[in-house]
Amino acid sequence: VLFVINIIKVMARFSSVLVCLLAAKSASAFAPPSSRLTHDVARPSALQMSTDSEAKEPVKVGVIGCGRIGIVHLGAINKAPGVRPIVVSNPTVSKAENAAKTFGVPKFTSDAMEVIEDPEVDAVWICSPSQFHADQIKACAANGKHVFCEKPIATDLAETVEAINACNEAGVKLMIGLQRRFDPNFLRVKKAIEDKEVGDPIIIKTCSRDPSPPPYEYVKGGGGIFNDMAVHDLDMTRFLAGEDPMEILAVGSCHIDKSIEDLPGSEAFDTATCIVRYPNGVNAMVDVCRQSSYGYDQRAEVLGNKGMIATDNVYPNTAKIYRNDFTGNADMPFDFFLSRYFEAYVTETEAFCESLVNDSEVPCTGVDGLIALVMSLAADKSAAENRWVKFSEIIEQVYCASPTECSLLVDSEVFPEGFKPVKTLSEMGTIVVPDVDAQKKEGSFMGKFKGMVGLKD
Repeated sequence: VLFVINIIKVMARFSSVLVCLLAAKSASAFAPPSSRLTHDVARPSALQMSTDSEAKEPVKVGVIGCGRIGIVHLGAINKAPGVRPIVVSNPTVSKAENAAKTFGVPKFTSDAMEVIEDPEVDAVWICSPSQFHADQIKACAANGKHVFCEKPIATDLAETVEAINACNEAGVKLMIGLQRRFDPNFLRVKKAIEDKEVGDPIIIKTCSRDPSPPPYEYVKGGGGIFNDMAVHDLDMTRFLAGEDPMEILAVGSCHIDKSIEDLPGSEAFDTATCIVRYPNGVNAMVDVCRQSSYGYDQRAEVLGNKGMIATDNVYPNTAKIYRNDFTGNADMPFDFFLSRYFEAYVTETEAFCESLVNDSEVPCTGVDGLIALVMSLAADKSAAENRWVKFSEIIEQVYCASPTECSLLVDSEVFPEGFKPVKTLSEMGTIVVPDVDAQKKEGSFMGKFKGMVGLKD
């Protein structure tokens, strides 16, 4: 009976969100707004979940971007207790209108700034393309809005620090969407490590292999295979290790799509391998490839001194075929990232909603997003220079004259007066001020920040 009840609960949780994949099927990329025009739509009546949070005023949120990811998050927001979406935006206003009608959102617009500046909005989900993230995060901070942002915060390290600090200075929450941390398979591996089910970790392995390579236009200007693909695996190794990494060795090659070989740097790679060194002699190995002939291959393995835990791929069903010439799964693994990680996207959205409603700590912070970027940039540098790269080599390039005025000092021997290079990831506090949750524990941060970076009053 308990099993049946649990199944019913799971079905109820996701049933209203299943329309997300269908609604997102033909979504296009985010582009600069063409005009400011907020529209109201009739909000249909709906039965609401009965929760303790109903006694409180609901947290009102807006969603920027009604493409595939935005639709998934919007569907989850619409069901989360204590949270209510009130406005959505998309430069193609018909997409925003369709999303508003589908999920009963009262307002829609073509202009992202109308979402950010809406006086009723408490928090904003940023689901636009990467090039808009940093500016939209800063705008949210300036308007006192809590922020959920899909990774990356920015592709530039200095701008990433500025965006994080803008939120921290404004006292608003910032959560970064690294959805694999919320996948039940990887979470079970994490639990096994924390509960010492396999002893102390020795080796961590992850792999990511896409069903088919993306088009040339996607790869060109995308930042390379480490930044747009391996970053998820690099972050997962840190999540599982529970420690900050020390250095990395990365190599790349091209085997699948020879047309990309003329692109610069790691954009010319469709296959790559990384080794990451962690404290206590723990090594992590990552391999990524833009094509897998047998479907979406996303697995993790941890070898400990008392055992091993490993995940399998996720299939549409558990059916198996048994014949004299074949024994195995009746169907291939999921071949689309939204299908494979649908539950993870929903869970991470619910986690941020819970943080907003209960004013609790966010489970994936701006610093988590920053360190993931540092790891991918170090991998890129390692592959280019064919050597081990310490992560301190990446982060010590950032100089901040103030929390929200940062720049990169690349290949420079001359540092501004008072600049103190960051040598390890554990010293990240010298360029990133405490977030709003940490401030509640530590008090004011401006004096501490000025002392860390050598600034005078």
